[in-house]
Amino acid sequence: MNMIQGLIPKPSRITTLKGKFTLDNNAIISWVGDEAESTASLLAEYLRTVTGFTLPVEAGLNGTIQLQQTGETVYDEAGFCNEAYELEVDRQVHIKAETAAGLARGIQTLRQLFPAGIFSETVQNLDWSIPAVRIEDAPRLRWRGLHLDVCRHFFSVKEVCRFIDLMALHRLNMFHFHITEDQGWRIEIKKYPKLTEIGSIRKATLIGHMGDRPRKYDNTPYGGFYTQDQIREIMAFAAARHISVVPEIDMPGHMAAAITAYPGLGNTGAQLETRTIWGISSSVLNIEDSTVDFMKDVLDEVMDLFPGRFLHIGGDEAPKQEWSESQRTQERMAELDLKSEDELQSWFIKQMDNHISLRGRRLIGWSEILEGGIAPGAAVMSWLGEDGGIEAANQGHDVVMAPGHSTYFDHCQAEPFEDEPLSIGGMTTLGHTYGYEPIPKELPADKHKHVIGAQGQLWTEYIPDMKHLEYMTYPRACALAEVLWVEKDQKEYPDFLERLAVHRKRFKVMDVNAHPRP
Repeated sequence: MNMIQGLIPKPSRITTLKGKFTLDNNAIISWVGDEAESTASLLAEYLRTVTGFTLPVEAGLNGTIQLQQTGETVYDEAGFCNEAYELEVDRQVHIKAETAAGLARGIQTLRQLFPAGIFSETVQNLDWSIPAVRIEDAPRLRWRGLHLDVCRHFFSVKEVCRFIDLMALHRLNMFHFHITEDQGWRIEIKKYPKLTEIGSIRKATLIGHMGDRPRKYDNTPYGGFYTQDQIREIMAFAAARHISVVPEIDMPGHMAAAITAYPGLGNTGAQLETRTIWGISSSVLNIEDSTVDFMKDVLDEVMDLFPGRFLHIGGDEAPKQEWSESQRTQERMAELDLKSEDELQSWFIKQMDNHISLRGRRLIGWSEILEGGIAPGAAVMSWLGEDGGIEAANQGHDVVMAPGHSTYFDHCQAEPFEDEPLSIGGMTTLGHTYGYEPIPKELPADKHKHVIGAQGQLWTEYIPDMKHLEYMTYPRACALAEVLWVEKDQKEYPDFLERLAVHRKRFKVMDVNAHPRP
């Protein structure tokens, strides 16, 4: 099988032509368009690393490899732009797209047309020829994402950038960056330094599965966080690849680390510890004005660092027991004329939504933000199956599908279980992910537009390092990338597996620790 037949995700239309293009050190990369130069420079860097060719990057369309941006980047109501591109290879390479994002998708397809050695991180002396071809391509869905939890286990800036670069290779475009949790606060907030001074460190980490008894701990302090300068480094890396980063500051639950750092955020006044066990903490934020203002301050610094349209505020797994047992909370509910703790959470989320909206951003949260009424402009990430997504879409809200049964990549992926590394449980096979259809059949046709996409989830309770992370992510992320890119009637699992066999050669060169089956 040649490289044209080994592309993942599969392009919309491929026409084979006669001849080939051979890259040599006389090549020139040229560009046209307001935002095209950075993508041309990225391509030059990709090629220089492996070929040793320091190819000039010049304005105009006189190069051997030409990147042509034909229009201005216009964003739709949901905050997305056109990512379609055309790629033609003959004696030259010409990539044309309306937007720089489209060009960015095109250069990733171009990379896959070269021999697998193109993905080496050291210079290789190979024949850099690719077959003549014409590709016309565009994604089916706008939100094509992966989520990474860096709180249960921490990943370095270099590792996060590698994760993002692999996303770009598969023409994914949304990186959901889960950076706060009960088990560790991972982002520097200048106004509240104790969030990282205290909240980023837990005194121990669970050994084995949380279902084991008796539970065992390593009794070794575990920590890590990103400085704001490091966040800017990650953001620049993602921006060069036209990947949007969606930070998640999970609230009002999953806040034990923050309450440990600032006990006044809690309901009981007790001094907590950053959580060492996985699962759901009963500790949630109180709903005093001072706490609402605290979280707005946090979001202000986060929004300064993350310029993308969406900001994720979690909203999941927030037990209401502390609120129901707190006299002060019940008084506060009466002051706000709220009839239930669900309405209280909705009130809290709406305060965040209003604040985010004033900055021209969009709030997105997990399925539970539907409870008690959803903020008008909010989008929903449906993880508790698809019912929440269906409900939200029927109400006119945008939806990102993230159901556990098909998109939770922390689940086991093959049998027998004893041959697989420790995982949280559940089973999500490669075939199951490839067979996923993001637009539920129960959803009326006029509401399909509200399903803006889907994403894979990497929760890291049982994923302690990068090798394990890649093992759980790939090749399932390849399958999901194709589900989100190609039209439903273009999917063919046997064909995908044949192309995946070629793609595995790329993984080997990149030293990606992909799961070996099927």
